[in-house]
Amino acid sequence: MEFSSSLLENAVSEFAKLPGIGKKTALRLVLHLLKLDPGNVEAFGEAVLKMRREIKFCERCFNVADTTTCSICANPLRKQELICVVENIRDVIAIESTQQFSGVYHVLGGIISPLDGIGPDQLTIEPLVQRIEKEKTEELIFALNPNIQGDTTIYYIQKKLQSTPVKITTIARGIAFGGELEYADEMTLARSITNRLPVEKYVQH
Repeated sequence: MEFSSSLLENAVSEFAKLPGIGKKTALRLVLHLLKLDPGNVEAFGEAVLKMRREIKFCERCFNVADTTTCSICANPLRKQELICVVENIRDVIAIESTQQFSGVYHVLGGIISPLDGIGPDQLTIEPLVQRIEKEKTEELIFALNPNIQGDTTIYYIQKKLQSTPVKITTIARGIAFGGELEYADEMTLARSITNRLPVEKYVQH
């Protein structure tokens, strides 16, 4: 792809670094920005810079936040004794879009995957265990992707909580094995949360 401007080429290269954005799409986006009023482009750039510089992670659940506590944890109308464990922030957004969950979350930051070099110590598992013990959590719902890595993570955390009197469940297999939560339709995901199962019936070892 030949460019008559190095400025244009550099901008296209930066956009192309984003996931799912190829060079052609990147060029389309950059050319669109060129058509906009400079003030609008500056506002776009400032919003991205401000987000990256100022965004925080909730000290309690590790979700994204504007302050040290996210808006979900700070909401007195949420059931604080009901924790939904997810792999990443995208999964929080997917579940919230169903409007069927009234508890709070815990973002692990990944799942146990030895082949990828990801072990329990690299995730927020220990803070989760401490949180459950401190807050007297009543139920822990696992909403991890239904695959081997997800099941391994559930099994590991379940073992860590053996001596803790907390009910442990997982979303029903409305999500196909090997699928991903963020791509599930809202109705399927909502039913999976509502029809959750005791974890013993889900993970067989």
